Amino acid sequence: MQIDTFKVFCDLVETQSFTRAAKNNDVTQSAVSQQVSSMERHFRTPLIERTSKKFALTREGQALYEFSKQIVQNYDSLLHRIQEIKNIVSGSIKVSTIYSIGLHELPPYLKQFLRSHPTVNIAVEYRRASQVYEDIIGNSADLGLVAYPHSDLRLTIVPLRRDLLVLVCHPEHPFASRKSITLPDLRGHKFISFQPDIPTRREIDKLFKSRDVTVQTVMEFDNIETVKRAIEINAGVGILPKGTIAQETARKSLVCVPISDGNYYRPLAAIHRKNKVLSPAMKQFIDLLKED
Repeated sequence: MQIDTFKVFCDLVETQSFTRAAKNNDVTQSAVSQQVSSMERHFRTPLIERTSKKFALTREGQALYEFSKQIVQNYDSLLHRIQEIKNIVSGSIKVSTIYSIGLHELPPYLKQFLRSHPTVNIAVEYRRASQVYEDIIGNSADLGLVAYPHSDLRLTIVPLRRDLLVLVCHPEHPFASRKSITLPDLRGHKFISFQPDIPTRREIDKLFKSRDVTVQTVMEFDNIETVKRAIEINAGVGILPKGTIAQETARKSLVCVPISDGNYYRPLAAIHRKNKVLSPAMKQFIDLLKED
């Protein structure tokens, strides 16, 4: 029985989805079903409860899953150890990232890494924060990049850096001529915000509540680019990481104003599965992302 078969079975159990297991392994859903059937014939026992509406393993299936995890992890460890001995950095890395990091923080690191390691293939997918966690837990991606990381027993969190938060406004907005503002200055102003489930939105809401600040939320978006576009038409002001508006401030379509009554930061982090065996390429890529 091939190692790939054990990996497909592990992915099926962890995602509880034939479709996602197929996508993770670049095979068809039918191929996943066939491999499971092949394992059942080989071990002469059912592995999946077919009478249950929800995905569930039989006792034999649970035992096979536990040993399959060990087999796959040991095999990956062996491959990566051989690469380290031979000083080889190659392979592929699947990165799932929130839009703001993927569009503004990641590109220079990608360029530097690929220049040093041209045989490594890095695939980047832009996702909402909740989807990044799903991708990592479901083994659809090797590495996730998020803001305001939250703890999960299944994940390892690698702190990266912190982005300074600033007020962002249109050049003709009254705030644009100010050297700085305080959070209470925003009371009653039209505000462009992220959608409620976005971590940055939740943290900004906490800041406003702590300072007894109520704003007039006029628009809500799920990514930083549309927030910026709304501010550019002077629909309201917003609070964004300073590094994400460098292009707009350079061409003077947006103005950033420091917040003087506190230093407010957005922490960034890389996440991966706690039991993930990191290849030399993944280790070096994470080390590069940690550099300031």
